[in-house]
Amino acid sequence: MSLRFHWFLPTNGDGRDIVGGGHGVAVGAAGAIRPPSVKYLGQIARSAEQLGFEGALTPTGAWCEDAWLTCAMLTEVTERLKFLVAFRPGQISPTLSAQMASTFQRQSQGRLLLNVVTGGESAEQRAYGDFLDKDGRYERTGEFLDIVTRLWQGETVTKQGKHLHVEGAKLSRLPDPVPDIYFGGSSAAAGPVAAQYSDVYLTWGEPPSAVNDKLRLIEAQAAEKNRTLRLGIRLHTISRDTSEEAWRQAGYLMERVTDDMIAKVQSGLATSESEGQQRMRALHNSGDRRDLRDLEIYPNLWAGVGLVRGGAGTSLVGSHEEVADLIEEYASVGITEFILSGYPHLEESYWFGEGVLPILERRGLWRHPAPPREAPQTVTPFAPTHTASNQRIAAS
Repeated sequence: MSLRFHWFLPTNGDGRDIVGGGHGVAVGAAGAIRPPSVKYLGQIARSAEQLGFEGALTPTGAWCEDAWLTCAMLTEVTERLKFLVAFRPGQISPTLSAQMASTFQRQSQGRLLLNVVTGGESAEQRAYGDFLDKDGRYERTGEFLDIVTRLWQGETVTKQGKHLHVEGAKLSRLPDPVPDIYFGGSSAAAGPVAAQYSDVYLTWGEPPSAVNDKLRLIEAQAAEKNRTLRLGIRLHTISRDTSEEAWRQAGYLMERVTDDMIAKVQSGLATSESEGQQRMRALHNSGDRRDLRDLEIYPNLWAGVGLVRGGAGTSLVGSHEEVADLIEEYASVGITEFILSGYPHLEESYWFGEGVLPILERRGLWRHPAPPREAPQTVTPFAPTHTASNQRIAAS
């Protein structure tokens, strides 16, 4: 088994503090925010590529830069990294989406992955002109993916659905390869869509037992359709040489957060229609930000991020070995793809990539998707160089 790791591109901004946003909550942070310029995001993308991450997730919503445009630009400053582009079916026609994906694959030499986001916040959806309720959005997503996947197979598609209608839709050029579809959702309406159309089902970072229960339900629904899905998880990470250093960094993030910040963010997230978001909130609901370990909901799984950030709200926290152990525990319940992030994203990619990935490689759980052509140098710190001239000088 070889696990796959993806990083995250913070198109809402980055920084040394938790940068909040998403699920109806505006972007905010306790300190300065690094702007999400192509130059800065390019630094993150190139670092992720070098370290051995297979791809990078880019979010979608009014709170961040457009994912399609940003990722298209970043293909020019990277060579291998794949881009997991998040998008919402209600904002674009299925035929145009299928065409855009096909173009992206050709222009990037096959580096597109798609994260289909149905949309859990009606207020934000209405701002984009979408007035369907949540169940209606999932119905439309199913129709959308039916059209798109048939187009990618070369069919001429005519479909009169409850929400979508196309006539004689056909692509002049097919994507090669067909991009994998990543899909998440915790509500009852999400399961059938995921089971029918996704290649990778995603969940947010709950404790392994809760993740296991959710995954088995999705797998059962997929089996009824004679399909097998890959399984993935979205988490943050704080990994250091020692456990004490990692928890010290988590403490730094919480020191910069105020009760007013938490109250404001949680007030917004409380109105979220997302089942997954409410599950995230439940993990830290009774936790005290002043007591880091009070927010440790499972050994080395910390819910502090979710106090001020919508969406993924849990983080792996610990020594490189401890983080590797928890990843291995998630792998034991079927997770093979990990989408990770950390503040700041540039620096944390190195902590994880140089600290945890080599441990997983030694355990036979991971291998670099494109190993460096040159072998790494072995250097003894501060060792003297013994040359013939040195020896003559010493003899004299």
